[in-house]
Amino acid sequence: MSEIVATESKNASPCTTLHVDIVGDGPDLVLLHGWGLNGACWQSIVPLLSQHYRLHLVDLPGFGFSHDCHVASGTLADITDALIKIAPANAVWLGWSLGGLCATDFALQYPHRVSALVTVASSPKFMAAAQVEDSATWPGIAEQVLAQFQQQLQQDLSQTINRFLAIQGMGSATAKQDIKQLKSLLAARPQPHAQALSNGLTLLSTVDLRAQLANLTMPFYRCYGRLDSLVPQATVAWMDNYLPQSPSLIFKASSHAPFISEPTLFVNKLQAFINNAL
Repeated sequence: MSEIVATESKNASPCTTLHVDIVGDGPDLVLLHGWGLNGACWQSIVPLLSQHYRLHLVDLPGFGFSHDCHVASGTLADITDALIKIAPANAVWLGWSLGGLCATDFALQYPHRVSALVTVASSPKFMAAAQVEDSATWPGIAEQVLAQFQQQLQQDLSQTINRFLAIQGMGSATAKQDIKQLKSLLAARPQPHAQALSNGLTLLSTVDLRAQLANLTMPFYRCYGRLDSLVPQATVAWMDNYLPQSPSLIFKASSHAPFISEPTLFVNKLQAFINNAL
């Protein structure tokens, strides 16, 4: 089994270098986690993926061992600036949920560094909207839900994270196991910085990359969970129509974390896409 090589900040000042675990051999594959979590969330598929790829398991600014880098979590541009410092010269980028927004922004800003883009249970605009430019509703997370999480964050950080994790597993037949696994992986690293959590909720509430998706030049693969309440099926249909050249797959037994609910199938489908893209 490949040895994990940890790359961490070596300076006292915050956000000099994000923490990255590097494991495996093969083409470079960067993985970005979702809100409230850290790079350990991928452990269920690391043994499968590391046989084929050199994995870069990033702790985003303010999360996990990048706890002290929270100052770089205010905007997508801040996060991208932090990511470019640890990014391989050329890699497949995979982002889950909020990490999908980060990976997409990185691909838009540095297309020559991204050989292919993969998003998992992610949306170019997470918050629902009553009116958009075509007068239709946009499916997503209700504004009041994100506002409640922002308010609860000020009262009880740990409980807010636990509630969000519960929503992520909702509907899946393996929900209890999935949530338990996520909590265990989260606990293995430092607690997220409160400012990074708040900034992440703001990004989920405000970012809208829909108009920029057409500028993506690399192969773009999208994975979804059929039972996901955070990224509704209507979002998938819109994306399929807007980007017909971008293949998508809906994991039927999964909610918001298909790589945990259906790890073997997830890896097989991902590997097939990468083999075809590179």
